[in-house]
Amino acid sequence: MLSITLSERLALKSRAHALSPTVMIGNAGLTEAVLKEIAQTLKIHELIKIRVMAERPQREEILTAICTQLNAAPVQHIGKILVVYQPNPDAHLIEIKKMPRHKGKKPLTKKQLGNR
Repeated sequence: MLSITLSERLALKSRAHALSPTVMIGNAGLTEAVLKEIAQTLKIHELIKIRVMAERPQREEILTAICTQLNAAPVQHIGKILVVYQPNPDAHLIEIKKMPRHKGKKPLTKKQLGNR
């Protein structure tokens, strides 16, 4: 399973917000045909959303199975939507930028963030 840093995950979450699900996993679960389709879609797009029609524990198992078998990184799991990222050096469509930091300033505390 591919691991990504927190700043990379946040950048990928923001990129995935506008995407619509490209693959749907139905009642049959994660079959070889579905896994092959996910692999092909990841090669083209690098970042995809997957809609899963199953209960929550099964969705978590499906997410880990996809990420381990395809060497991809889990980005997000909200409700029935899974977001998966697999970098493709040939396509390299997504450039992950690090989050900007304020120069010379300390990060805001929870209390300061709550006041905003």
